[in-house]
Amino acid sequence: MRFFYTSLLLLGLIANQAGANEALSSKQVVERGIADLTEVFEANKTVYDQQPNQLYVDLDRVLQPYVNFRYISARVMGGRYFRAATPQQRTDFAATFQETLVKTFGQGLMNFDYQEFDLQIKEGETRYEDQDNIALDVVAKGGERIPIIFTLRLHADEWKIINLIVNGVNLGLTFNSQFDRAMREKNRDFDAVIANWSPEQTLGELKKGEVE
Repeated sequence: MRFFYTSLLLLGLIANQAGANEALSSKQVVERGIADLTEVFEANKTVYDQQPNQLYVDLDRVLQPYVNFRYISARVMGGRYFRAATPQQRTDFAATFQETLVKTFGQGLMNFDYQEFDLQIKEGETRYEDQDNIALDVVAKGGERIPIIFTLRLHADEWKIINLIVNGVNLGLTFNSQFDRAMREKNRDFDAVIANWSPEQTLGELKKGEVE
């Protein structure tokens, strides 16, 4: 579970600073985002128990412009289901995916002492000119290393997150497997799948370090 919360934390680190600066490299976005996300955490940690929704609102504001949730949600649905869904169902799933992911991130942030980790940013490799991979080692004080790779896509001169891999687990593929499984269990009922969607369902797979 720590791998899952670490990945969500770093998702926020990358997204947080992107909108506040002129064209930054993906590496610069990561480096500059750490301080700002800390401010969001500090502003909410004393009131979170009484006002959890305020944290979710703040996180949504930070993440929404710089994480391509619609692109990610389309990839999670997969080409076959995306084409079969109505435009409204695509929109509904994108909104649900964003809302539930932000909430899960917020809950994880408040239960994860990320300040005991150091970030060691490494250059990544990519096959496409409009994509970049940022590889990180999150190193605990005890020496434990959690390798993380972010994939960012350049669109309209802005880098936006489209996927990440945590300790060898590809979250995009994991969510895609979850969606496919849910569609089979719900007899291809898009509305039922969307209504019952939750990122928490992936925790078991991430804890085992497996992808279907």
